[in-house]
Amino acid sequence: MPLESILVVDDEEEIQQLIDYTLSKEGYRVQCVGSGEAALAELRRETPDLIILDLMLPGMDGLEVCRRLRREPETSQLPIVILSAKGEESDIVVGLELGADDYITKPFSPRVLLARIRAVLRRKQAEIAEETAPLRIGELEIDPARHRVLAAGKPVRLTLTEFRVLHALARRPGWVLTRQQIAAAVHGDEEPEVDRAIDVQIVALRKKLGSAARYIETVRGIGYRFKEPG
Repeated sequence: MPLESILVVDDEEEIQQLIDYTLSKEGYRVQCVGSGEAALAELRRETPDLIILDLMLPGMDGLEVCRRLRREPETSQLPIVILSAKGEESDIVVGLELGADDYITKPFSPRVLLARIRAVLRRKQAEIAEETAPLRIGELEIDPARHRVLAAGKPVRLTLTEFRVLHALARRPGWVLTRQQIAAAVHGDEEPEVDRAIDVQIVALRKKLGSAARYIETVRGIGYRFKEPG
């Protein structure tokens, strides 16, 4: 069975060839492009399992590519490993704060790059397993893989957004989540005008959950919390 697919975004042909050779030898499927614009075009065609991203690219730089990927719901969780000659602490901090999963400076060891890629992919697989694991809290059963909710053994029909809001809260019982945090979990949305939209979803959820609506608590001035059953 083929391993994960990896998109390499670097304008240096020698770097592309080195990474392609290193990863292909380990069974990874590798695609190389030389610019940020080409990377976004390739991502519209097919989403890889991980992207290796240079920062100093012709035209659109790597930071802008990273920013755009994190803004779009389809790529907001895509693992990104920055590989760059920019090795100052401030460069690394900016890259990680924009959402990169790791940052490697050039010149680099192919073995280290391979190890870091494996580590990032393992973390992502663990996150996916956690996100799809069934939850049972009190009388509620939430199955993300089947997109199914049972309340006291009876199915509850939810829209995709309602389901995601419920799942975001139920995954962290006892935690207070702001409306911004809920919106980010649901849509990857970082826009400021989310309060009303989240409140509407919560109202709809409570109506559909019936007696199980008591698990969703409003925390005034902050957001919502999924109450742990006593």
